[in-house]
Amino acid sequence: MRVFPLIAGAALSLAGSLALAADPDQAIRQTLNALQPDLPIEAIAESPMPGLYQVQLQGGRQLYASADGQFLVQGYLFQMRDGQAVNLTEQAESRSVAKLIDAIPESQMVVFPAQSPKTRITVFTDTDCGYCQKLHSAVAELNRLGVEVRYVAFPRQGLGSHGYNTLVSVWCAKDRQAAMNKAKARQDVPTASCENPVADQYKLGQMIGVQGTPAIVLADGRIVPGYQPAPQLAEIALAAAQSADRKAVAQQQAQ
Repeated sequence: MRVFPLIAGAALSLAGSLALAADPDQAIRQTLNALQPDLPIEAIAESPMPGLYQVQLQGGRQLYASADGQFLVQGYLFQMRDGQAVNLTEQAESRSVAKLIDAIPESQMVVFPAQSPKTRITVFTDTDCGYCQKLHSAVAELNRLGVEVRYVAFPRQGLGSHGYNTLVSVWCAKDRQAAMNKAKARQDVPTASCENPVADQYKLGQMIGVQGTPAIVLADGRIVPGYQPAPQLAEIALAAAQSADRKAVAQQQAQ
């Protein structure tokens, strides 16, 4: 669960006047706008739990609220299915993240394709990051196991940092793969400039909760933080792809 400043560590005391809106959507928006006017609300809808409304924020984050907007909850919502606890909040967040990642054109990534692709991972990376360099050394093995590796930029030290400038040079190189290989091997990459997506990808990473690199987004939208050995990562990635396929089939059958 990605925590954000609106509620984290704070006790809420909501004025009763905020509950006078005509419908749940309006009441909840009125409450949230009073607490944080710039809160990026994408949608408000009834949650699977009767009487509880789900608030989807930009980047996939979820809040829950009462219909009158007087009660807010930040946390996981579970549902018992066949004796198992299913994390509905995590599922909703992952779906939102998957949509955001799928919307990035591959032309704006640095892609290392698999010869026989079975799934893909999208990695928020910083060329100055030691664990990113370690993960990159396993790209050939991941490709062999059927995992396509797609890089997006996340300069940990922010815009204008050394890492940012290197990432820009990688994205603006004639051969991005070769430039990425050099950067990850701690070799100098020729300085280059062009119109590039580095800043936008950095902001996207922040929006979906990336706090460090590598941050690995699986096909189903789940985020795996940090380095993982190639065999273990491939197993996780393939399982996520199968899960995403099953959910897609279930949604089609439900329509």
